[in-house]
Amino acid sequence: MQSHNSLEGWSSPSRFRRLITGLSIGAFLVFIAGGPSFTTAQEKKQAATATNSSGNATSARGKYIVTEVAKCGNCHTPRMQNGELDYSRWLAGGPVPYLPAQPQGDWPLLCPRIGGLPPANDAQMITLLTTGIWTTGKPLRSPMPEFHMTRADAEAVLAYLKSITSGRGATQ
Repeated sequence: MQSHNSLEGWSSPSRFRRLITGLSIGAFLVFIAGGPSFTTAQEKKQAATATNSSGNATSARGKYIVTEVAKCGNCHTPRMQNGELDYSRWLAGGPVPYLPAQPQGDWPLLCPRIGGLPPANDAQMITLLTTGIWTTGKPLRSPMPEFHMTRADAEAVLAYLKSITSGRGATQ
C-alpha cells in the first residue's frame, strides 16, 4: 500500500535539515522583529544603572563635603549627655553647641534639621550653598558660615542631605 504522506521520499537527514532551516529562519525573524524592543530595554537598563551610579557618586561626594570639609554635623547633629555627637540623629538639628565670645543679640540657639528633608526647596538650598544667601534674601547669622560652593558641590551636598533617612545613624 502506498503512503500519501507529503514527506514521502525525503530522507530523515533531509527532513531534519529542512526543519532546522525553517526554525532558524523563524527565530531570525522573531529576533529582527523584537530586536528594537530588546535593544531599547537593554539601553534603558544601562541608562538607569549609569544614572544610579552617577547619583551614588554625587551623594558620596556630598557626604565627603558635609562630613570632612564643612563639618555640618558638629552643629546640626544633637549631642548626647556626654557631649558626643548622637549619630542615631545625624543632621536632625539641635541646640547650637557653643556661644559667641562676645554676646550677640541675634545668635541662634537652635540649628535646623538639614538631613532627610532640608529646611528649604532644592533651588533655595543650592542658592544658600553657592551664595551664602538664605530664603529671606539675607546672609545667615553666625555661626553659620557663608558657603560659596560650586553648583556641582552644592548639588552633591543636597543629594547627600536628601539621602539621609530619619533614625539611620551615619558614621564618618
